[in-house]
Amino acid sequence: MSTPPAPAPLLIACALGIEHLALRSGDRGGADGPVTVLRTGMGPKAAQRAVTRALAEPALADAAVLATGFCAGLAPGMHPGDLVVADETRDAAGTVPCVGTDLLVKELVRALPGRTVHTGPLTGSDHVVRGHERSDLLATGAIAVDMESAATLHSAVRAGPRPVAAVRVVVDAPEHELVRIGTVRGGISAFRVLRSVLPAFYEWHRSLLLPRR
Repeated sequence: MSTPPAPAPLLIACALGIEHLALRSGDRGGADGPVTVLRTGMGPKAAQRAVTRALAEPALADAAVLATGFCAGLAPGMHPGDLVVADETRDAAGTVPCVGTDLLVKELVRALPGRTVHTGPLTGSDHVVRGHERSDLLATGAIAVDMESAATLHSAVRAGPRPVAAVRVVVDAPEHELVRIGTVRGGISAFRVLRSVLPAFYEWHRSLLLPRR
């Protein structure tokens, strides 16, 4: 009998130190295959550089890529600690469809009972979105915005075919704007949610494993 191919690795990309801390302090057990948590730095250019560089490494050439961290909710009624599962990401470079959205929603509901999970387009920005910009972006159909997910996924699919996804935790919303992450209850709530998402990510990865080329 031939040896089955090794499973493709999983690359989880986030931007901020506090996001990286939340992920690294969460439940790291239960993964199928190697998992890398990459801190890209803040902003789309930093995300593009970091993800492109990481996927150029032979060990990560076939990695599934999942962008995560915090985001700003755009829709009225969103609250800090809500989850956003993108069905696509958008930015000036174009639109990238996400894979396995329904599975991620199911697994996040299981991992975080009682948390609201929103599904829809996640748009990119090169700056923190405030005030009227929220309503302008909401009018495009997007439900949330962050600075790295779209650049991360665009860079990932440009480097080669692979499953990609984006899951974000709302840290501020139209009725709950924050000044600094982690300084108020909403930021702390989002941090705790981000610590709990890894089991759902591993289930997504398990269902979509790509054999190595």
